[in-house]
Amino acid sequence: MLTIDVGPLALAVPHVLLLVSLLLAMLTGWWVGRRSERNPEQQLFRLLLVALLVARLAFVLAYFEHFRDEPWRVIDIRDGGFIAWPGVLVAILLGAWLAWREGSLRKPLASAMVVGVLSWGLGTFALHAFEQGTRLPEMGLRDHQGQPVALQDFVGKPLVVNLWATWCPPCRREMPVLAEAQRAESDVTFLFVNQGEGERVIADFLDTEGLGLENVLLDTGGRLGQYVGSTALPTTLFYNAEGRQVGSHLGELSRASLARALERLTGH
Repeated sequence: MLTIDVGPLALAVPHVLLLVSLLLAMLTGWWVGRRSERNPEQQLFRLLLVALLVARLAFVLAYFEHFRDEPWRVIDIRDGGFIAWPGVLVAILLGAWLAWREGSLRKPLASAMVVGVLSWGLGTFALHAFEQGTRLPEMGLRDHQGQPVALQDFVGKPLVVNLWATWCPPCRREMPVLAEAQRAESDVTFLFVNQGEGERVIADFLDTEGLGLENVLLDTGGRLGQYVGSTALPTTLFYNAEGRQVGSHLGELSRASLARALERLTGH
């Protein structure tokens, strides 16, 4: 499962995990500090903001070449570009300093941080382990000319599967990035699996945009999105040459976030 539906909203599981970890940390801090009437809630929010800021800066520095021509994209966090461990490390060090500086806050803040970091770390590990055990589904689709295609036919090379629709603004924004990568990465197969639309709508969109995409497939019933547990578009899945899932990305891909995903997929 990649998303959790809350009413009309589809929340990515990693985001839900982060929110749950924050909630557990806040409850722990309140419970431990209730007798001394010291609630570290404010400090926890600050530490979370610091962690996110550092994680984003670490990502930008690591992939700065992709931001050089479009520096405004540094603040566009919709691409999900974060490197977690520097943010977590800085937040832990800052939290330790805050706890050392204020003795009455030491126990509740330290307890809250331990619970928050452990719950997030264990949850992330479990999610990653589950994802690593997922394989490319044995599913038949159609190409944009109406011919039957089996997903298993593409096993043998690293595979990027993009779930998209023409009515989806972030899908349209990321499409040139994926088209560029398809032309540049000859060792990786890219599949563009449209969710729920007909041949004419897709053909008109491709002709208008002039992207020159290869491997555009039709999934008129949205079965692939249902199978992988994602109701959000765009969703991009990454499979190794054996058809085992090694990563996923919910939301719009930038050149930087796609570059990072491809590094993990290909190992270079």
